[in-house]
Amino acid sequence: MSQWEVVIGLETHVQLLTKSKIFSGAATAFGAEPNRQACAVDIALPGVLPVLNRAAVVCAIKFGLAVGAKIAPRSVFARKNYFYPDLPKGYQISQYETPVVAGGGLSIRVGEQEKFVRLVRAHLEEDAGKSLHEDFHGKTGIDLNRAGTPLLEIVSEPDLRSSAEAVAYAKALHSLVTWIGICDGNLQEGSFRVDANVSVRRPGAPFGTRREIKNLNSFRFLQQAIDYEVAWQINELEEGRAIHQATVLFDPASGETRAMRSKEDAHDYRYFPDPDLLPLEITPQWIEEVKAALPELPQAMRERFQADYGLSAYDASTLTATREMARYFEETVAAAGKENAKLCANWVMGELAARLNREELDIAAVPLAPALLAGLIRRIADGTLSSKLAKEVFEALWNGEGQDADAIIEARGLKQVSDAAAIEPIIDAVIAAQPKSVEEFRAGKEKALNALVGQVMKATQGKANPQQVGELLRKKLAAN
Repeated sequence: MSQWEVVIGLETHVQLLTKSKIFSGAATAFGAEPNRQACAVDIALPGVLPVLNRAAVVCAIKFGLAVGAKIAPRSVFARKNYFYPDLPKGYQISQYETPVVAGGGLSIRVGEQEKFVRLVRAHLEEDAGKSLHEDFHGKTGIDLNRAGTPLLEIVSEPDLRSSAEAVAYAKALHSLVTWIGICDGNLQEGSFRVDANVSVRRPGAPFGTRREIKNLNSFRFLQQAIDYEVAWQINELEEGRAIHQATVLFDPASGETRAMRSKEDAHDYRYFPDPDLLPLEITPQWIEEVKAALPELPQAMRERFQADYGLSAYDASTLTATREMARYFEETVAAAGKENAKLCANWVMGELAARLNREELDIAAVPLAPALLAGLIRRIADGTLSSKLAKEVFEALWNGEGQDADAIIEARGLKQVSDAAAIEPIIDAVIAAQPKSVEEFRAGKEKALNALVGQVMKATQGKANPQQVGELLRKKLAAN
């Protein structure tokens, strides 16, 4: 594998969060009965004319501003001609030579490494319908509800060098488009779909022949598909066979890609300007209006979290993975006190995130209000709770078993014991009962102290202050 370099570029279709379609007033709501949301404009009946949806253009401007791209003052819609059963017009209205957004880029993080991925363009277009192959007794049905749904196709440069980088980029892009409110990000419903262009080459050689993996609607499938495709291409080349440009599909059941058709080039689509649509003109004033309405962007928020709260780049990146996560963290800090920001970050990224994962919940549905978590964190910070007791209180708060942390601590008698006079007799008893650990510690084995601390914590049912226990043990063992 090390003798080969992987080259990946992603094309992402983002369904824009508009109430109506890009060139008609038909609804875009998901889940309607087949063909109930396809109007005369969507299926190009004779005499109808498309009218551009202003809200879709605003979404494109938002994205361009968010990635530092150039927003074209004048862009053109074109007809992309091809024939497929779910494309009723025989062409798709898209943008070709002059897209609405050009350039820009996105920072991604893979482990501790940060990388900037350049973007080629982002252009507006309409979606096609959908072919349905199930429950038709061997026949195919066509649902045109999606026809005309507004899409922003975002094309990256071939800057990605592994499936891990591709997934990190796709997740960062997904986070951004949901963050700025232009897409609901629902992968299962097809609101965010990724095509991966994959090739391999010897390091330093020209780019190899790429194959495009179509319509990947999960990050896990994206990684699996790329890994399989890379291994397949390397094997083909090492066996002396050539790679032919093709469009391929990924089968999650087998974990394999399979060729669907030979890959078309741009000239195969016979692009030409759509005669029914005027060029799209975007004024500087319009751009400024959209810019003023944008929320604080993830990169700016990450930098602020590091500067204001003293967080690491990793912590700041994790906490800004979604806008909801960032909001929850900031509300927790506001209630717990800025001096406890790092402790808040640890609990949001640790215990809270783990619980959300176990219960397959989004943070927007968390049953624990930030103020309640903040109350728990304040009691950890002031020494009222040990980490073990804090987890017990967290569990009770999560399950709604108390009004707040203080009420639970009082009701269950969970207050941490920090009275040296109360702890010392227990420490003396543990030292007397654990001569082997005492001997090992005095011989220089630091881990032996942890064993003694553990015994004291067990004897106090986790209520002793572990840091204080450790200090008292050291003093007593040094004195004897």
